[in-house]
Amino acid sequence: MPNSTAALAEQIVATSKSPAARIVARIRDDEEALAVAHQLAAEFAVEAGLRDQQRKLPWDELERYVCSGLWAISVPKEYGGAGVSKVTLAEVIAIISSADGSIGQIPQNHFYAVEILIVNGTEWQKQFFFNRVLRGDRLGNALAEIGTRTSQDRKTRLTANAAANGRGFRINGRKFYATGALYADWVPTSVIDDAGVQQLAFVPRNSEGLTIIDDWSGFGQRTTGSGSVVFDNVAVDADHVVPFQAAFERPTAIGPFAQLLHAAIDIGLARAAYAEVILFVKTKSRPWVDSKVERAGDDPLTIHEIGNLTIRLHAAQALLERAGRKVDFAGAQPDEASIAEASIAVAEARVLTTEISLLAGSKLFELAGSQSTLAEHNLDRHWRNARTHTLHDPVRWKYFAVGDYYLNGKKPPRHGAI
Repeated sequence: MPNSTAALAEQIVATSKSPAARIVARIRDDEEALAVAHQLAAEFAVEAGLRDQQRKLPWDELERYVCSGLWAISVPKEYGGAGVSKVTLAEVIAIISSADGSIGQIPQNHFYAVEILIVNGTEWQKQFFFNRVLRGDRLGNALAEIGTRTSQDRKTRLTANAAANGRGFRINGRKFYATGALYADWVPTSVIDDAGVQQLAFVPRNSEGLTIIDDWSGFGQRTTGSGSVVFDNVAVDADHVVPFQAAFERPTAIGPFAQLLHAAIDIGLARAAYAEVILFVKTKSRPWVDSKVERAGDDPLTIHEIGNLTIRLHAAQALLERAGRKVDFAGAQPDEASIAEASIAVAEARVLTTEISLLAGSKLFELAGSQSTLAEHNLDRHWRNARTHTLHDPVRWKYFAVGDYYLNGKKPPRHGAI
């Protein structure tokens, strides 16, 4: 493995995929990250509905997102990043997701890959990939597969490359739900090696034999690019393969961290639908005749429902923040107890973020009235986005994990779906 400064610099230059003109800002701390996120969200929200209707892929928006420095905020401070807390990272994702749910989800696996490197990467791998991220490289995702016995099973193989003299491998297989791969400079790929152990291979976007197919047809999250990735004897350097399964064989915060990001996306989707119903009722809706009021906003039953939505949204947000703190603590002091506690806290948050994102998207039409269903408003995207994203893993198992933990003291399994 290369370990000299010169060798590292040579590989960084050789594998650079960023446009020559890309200038990436350096965000210094949590406060700045939140401020930049709010600024970008205001810009992204302007044409979010149009992008969804026309399935207009957000290339320009992603470029601004990356150049803002936000995609590098989880890089540790000792490697030049802001090293923001998990609470802040979740809030940044929620802010962007409230503006455009698809854009909010696209970097989810980018941050996940960075976290895998933090936990399991060698010093050389950390220096190399964190430098690339700070320069603006986007990490995608090729993890899930269709046709396996369960959603956690993998068939894509990593085999020794005889021509590489022990320094490389070949990848063969097919992936789906590859959110972010379409826009990525690197495609982190879960693979099974010759010993049957799961690894994470960081594959350069322009690798020979790598094909990224824009065949995502889900009715929600339309522009995430969550389609197929095909590997046909793709070569990968040994230095670009990071242990993956090992992150779940010992207590690490990888599992709850992954789920925290999903909860953040859902809370962002809920905020978007909630803001729409408030605005529509205030400006467009008519009161029901039996309410005997002049404004829809004075209808007592509408007021009651808005109160219910508000309380549920605030409760979900509070649990998300609490879960972020638990993940921060578990990451700093990982052991069986702290990881289990973080996993359960995130599971609790995901229950409420799932429920409020779906409820807000549905109540939007009930409270806003028939006019809100017109295609020109495209308000159904909020429910479609929530319904699509919340299917990532079954919330019914969150209830079970939480109940079994508090009732029977049973720690949840360590994987990315709890």
